[in-house]
Amino acid sequence: MVEQATLRAVTVRFFAAAEEAAGRGEQSVELPVGATLGDLRAALVERHGAAMERVLTVAAFLQGDELTRDLDVPVAARVDVLPPFAGG
Repeated sequence: MVEQATLRAVTVRFFAAAEEAAGRGEQSVELPVGATLGDLRAALVERHGAAMERVLTVAAFLQGDELTRDLDVPVAARVDVLPPFAGG
């Protein structure tokens, strides 16, 4: 059994196609302390399936004012999932 103290809540905000794939604009995900964006990605794919996996293949993650696609980066308390936006 995993102890509660070893988990932390991460608030994930979804935008554009990511929001459509998740069926919501925001959700909380429990991850182990020390988890990476790769761990978050895996948890989101497990929850939301193939549509989310397709979006995350091209999405970037915004943590604070850092935009990254590096899945080895430690996950922050709040992460925005930003797929490429069309428009102009």
